[in-house]
Amino acid sequence: MQMKKEPLNSTRDKKKIDLEKMQHSTSHLLAAAVLNLYPTTKFGIGPAIENGFYYDFDFENPISENDLVKIEKEMERIKKKNLKFIEKKYEIKKAKEIFKNQPYKLELIDDLEKDPSTSSGRGGEKKVSVYELGDFVDLCKGPHLKNTKEIGEFKLTSLAGAYWRGDEKNPMLTRIYGVVFPTKKELDKHLEMVEEAKKRDHRKLGKELDLFCFSDLVGPGLPMFKPKGVVIIDELRKYVEKVCRDHGFEKVLTPHLAKIDLYELSGHAQKFSDELFRVSSKRGHDLVIRPVLCPHHTQVYASKKRSYRDLPIRYMESEKMYRAEQAGEVGGLNRVYAITVEDGHSFCRVDQVKEEVKNIVNIIKDFYSGLGMWGNHWVSLSVRDYDHPEKYIGDPKDWDKCEKMLEEISKEMKLDAKRCEGEAALYGPKLDFMFRDSLGKEIQIPTVQMDFATPKRFDLVYTDEKGKEVNPVMVHRAILGSYERFLVLLTENFAGNFPLWLSPVQVKVLPINDKLVKYAKEIGGRLEKEDIRVEIDESSESLGKKIHNAELEKIPYMIIVGDKEKSAKKISVRSKKDGDLGSLDVGKFVEKLKKEIEEKK
Repeated sequence: MQMKKEPLNSTRDKKKIDLEKMQHSTSHLLAAAVLNLYPTTKFGIGPAIENGFYYDFDFENPISENDLVKIEKEMERIKKKNLKFIEKKYEIKKAKEIFKNQPYKLELIDDLEKDPSTSSGRGGEKKVSVYELGDFVDLCKGPHLKNTKEIGEFKLTSLAGAYWRGDEKNPMLTRIYGVVFPTKKELDKHLEMVEEAKKRDHRKLGKELDLFCFSDLVGPGLPMFKPKGVVIIDELRKYVEKVCRDHGFEKVLTPHLAKIDLYELSGHAQKFSDELFRVSSKRGHDLVIRPVLCPHHTQVYASKKRSYRDLPIRYMESEKMYRAEQAGEVGGLNRVYAITVEDGHSFCRVDQVKEEVKNIVNIIKDFYSGLGMWGNHWVSLSVRDYDHPEKYIGDPKDWDKCEKMLEEISKEMKLDAKRCEGEAALYGPKLDFMFRDSLGKEIQIPTVQMDFATPKRFDLVYTDEKGKEVNPVMVHRAILGSYERFLVLLTENFAGNFPLWLSPVQVKVLPINDKLVKYAKEIGGRLEKEDIRVEIDESSESLGKKIHNAELEKIPYMIIVGDKEKSAKKISVRSKKDGDLGSLDVGKFVEKLKKEIEEKK
């Protein structure tokens, strides 16, 4: 799931800018402390990030998490000295002299020297910006606070390995992460959220709930979903496909492979050139594993002649695509090589485009309302980077038309979309829907993208009412994005306590002794016939232990079976959410479950 920064406006946004300035300044304070404690260290970069800051170091001798306390104390000591952040401009030659013992800084200076946008002095000599903080000097364009006393309450949180400039061919550096806030109260609140996030981590819960696994023999970035994980994915698939079918989409199924020609024509071969998996054989096959699904869908459309009466034509598919991500960035289900994408494309006449986009926005609204997430979001109108038109394909006039349509749709549907320059797709502008999870983290999930360029590239046409061949407009849409990342969102959002309709095991039957196992199986059988997912605990554990185990497995409902229940032909029900529900008729209990599943509460 992709992160996007909300456009800046209002007093709240000024606070956001001030916090980013504080985060960046604290990363320099960290570096100054490291220089004092470890003078032979080579320095990488230290930016502000969404939840704090980091700095990358090349230590002569490795450090451990235990050293962070010592570094924090040195940071506090320097902070109290009220040192100023002083900006200076140096010519390239002078800058190289200053950083002559810092190879990573010299590499950055070389890049700045080659960059045509780097400012020049009166004599035409290029200059770079440098900030001083006591004895620490860093190559940096700022901005910073005035002095160290303006830095709030901070905490170094963790160590990690990070390849220099994200390239696995480069040296592995030590990245120190930290957070900073204006007050101790805000810092403590954030640290509490971090602890809660650890409890909700999808990797931890995925293992505990037996949802998915990885294998060294299969390879990293290639998750395998276990039976319980597949239940969740299947239920999501059924739900999203039903919502989409209700709005006119039909399923197609396309292969995972294609000739490179397909992606060269679409433009994806250039965009994903470093991320393509190629497949060859001794029999002369030379294919690419698809990095996206949309080019295949163009060929389904192109398989027969189309009339203006046929449009809009809507295809949907939930299948795998593959991207060769950086090895160091692969981890958990957030970043994988094999991505199960919920994807869809509409082929429309120009006069149908606005209504089609509105149709898809309504699908998004219906789907996320069913998950209780609609309303906890904002919308980005993602447009071109106007300074770099070479990053996109298509006619600028078509781009103008698309962006204008999306602005009109935002107003007409009261989406209050905020314009974000440079966030458009390769082929057109889009509406991105940004949600917050239970910990306040912002995630971009659904998207609607307009595309005049791709149908022209593939020479897709339909015959209009005058018998003339016309290019359709292609509208791309994703409702839940990738199933892997959506499972991360749900697992962490619900802390593994999935709603009944998504829970892999909906009911666990607990006989109080071995003599009642047969009756427990009769109850389980009746539930299974009603399509309720049920398990029987046939272990010889005590009832208390069985209840405890079911709670750890986060089962929504438990049925406790004793002699009294068997005699009365009833069941005793315990709800994870509401506690003891007392004695119930099996039929009434099934009705209750079906109602809850149907309502998707």
